[in-house]
Amino acid sequence: MRVVMFGYQTWGHRTLKALLDSEHDVVMVVTHPKSEHAYEKIWSDSVAELAEEHGVPVVIRDRPDDELFQRLKEADPDIIVANNWRTWIPPRVYTLPPHGTLNVHDSLLPKYAGFSPLIWALINGESEVGVTAHLMDEVLDAGDIVLQRAVAVGPRDTATDLFHKTVDLIAPVTIGALDRIASGETEFTRQDRSQASFFHKRAEEDIRIDWGWPAEDLERLVRAQSAPYPAAFTFHRGKRLEILTAVVSEGRYGGTPGRVFYREGDGVVIVAGADARTGRNHGLAVTRVRTEDGRELPATEYFRSMGGYLTDRP
Repeated sequence: MRVVMFGYQTWGHRTLKALLDSEHDVVMVVTHPKSEHAYEKIWSDSVAELAEEHGVPVVIRDRPDDELFQRLKEADPDIIVANNWRTWIPPRVYTLPPHGTLNVHDSLLPKYAGFSPLIWALINGESEVGVTAHLMDEVLDAGDIVLQRAVAVGPRDTATDLFHKTVDLIAPVTIGALDRIASGETEFTRQDRSQASFFHKRAEEDIRIDWGWPAEDLERLVRAQSAPYPAAFTFHRGKRLEILTAVVSEGRYGGTPGRVFYREGDGVVIVAGADARTGRNHGLAVTRVRTEDGRELPATEYFRSMGGYLTDRP
């Protein structure tokens, strides 16, 4: 089939590479300009450069416009394939090709539509993540599912681990879905909208530690913000402190959330949970931190003495 690809960053790059390596004919690529947004500078393999290396025409846009629509008509694709396209694609675009538009999304739809699905899924303690190829319709990430593949979330997986697990699914899911469509199949799996969830882009406020969360949730937040993502942070004595690694404490600790309380193994336990006053909660045993001036060190070296509080504001 003649394919136009809409994509951005490494997700789009992997999708384009899969298409170029397939029997399908990529006739045009549409991608976004480079961004300075923290999360868009991560996993930033260039879709434009890959297309140019293979002699595929490239159009760079923030969002579709009249000129792009005209170029799409001239390209005469059988289908559009999109992955990590960051703005709304209007109906006149996604319905233009005879087979419509196939969107590839890194979650197990209908759950985790929208942005940063792997990070949100890890924070929420999901046991699986994955990649879904679905037909685009008027509701974001809500069209019929053509193909979906899942991978397990390990007990110590970080968001970076999950990225590598799922990015390897892009090629087989994309090409497998296209093969089903090219074979003439038209009946696919409708999404159960009662199970749908939709998430916004992550920002600074989303990585600010709230010590009222249970330690189990905080430990997953720290793993979800693993390098190269911005680290989860708190404040100690008025200065920003990034929590790089942590585990749930073995013991149970009571008191006020945020209290720097006890040295346990290689970590320093911070009291956590809205009901920490009951003494029935595990704490977060912080093992490695980064200070405001960029120094990384074990928590046991940073916290020379117990006492005081970690807070969400200076």
